[in-house]
Amino acid sequence: MSEKGLKFTTNGLLPQGNYELTFRQLRKSILVSGPANPEIPNWDKSWRSWLVDQAEMLVKQLWQIGITDIYLDGSFVEAKPRPNDIDGYFECDLSEFASGHIQRQLNLIDPHKIWTWNSKDRKSYSGFTKKQLPMWHKYRVELYPHYGQPSGITDKHGNQQVFPAAFRKHRASGKQKGIIKVIQ
Repeated sequence: MSEKGLKFTTNGLLPQGNYELTFRQLRKSILVSGPANPEIPNWDKSWRSWLVDQAEMLVKQLWQIGITDIYLDGSFVEAKPRPNDIDGYFECDLSEFASGHIQRQLNLIDPHKIWTWNSKDRKSYSGFTKKQLPMWHKYRVELYPHYGQPSGITDKHGNQQVFPAAFRKHRASGKQKGIIKVIQ
């Protein structure tokens, strides 16, 4: 589906499905520019555009090491005028991740060495109860590796969900929503 075909549901969610977009298309989409009519007050196009710029820097690093299946989600794909960040995940090989190879390769590229998912590396941020990863502090983006493991997000029955399932649901309501697959 093209960036022009994106619309929010009446619940303010991106309709269920995978939307393959380039960064150029993403910047032209409703996710950055906002709805055509002013139904959502205080839409912060410049903030959303900045978040996309930040996500693009990290996604390009993933592409550089051969990771291509990368998904963007969170409140960014919702009709929230100013989302706190962009969340997402990328698909990778368990052995490549477990060996530390992916993290090492990414930190060779990133000038701030922010690629870690160790909970000990999380730091507090004023106004937030949850401690954030270094990538969030620098880029306001959190991209998690997915190799089949549970996400830490539970469904309404308390069962652990894997990233593809968890990231395609609105956390508060459990309603299905769409997700962006970033393509080159």
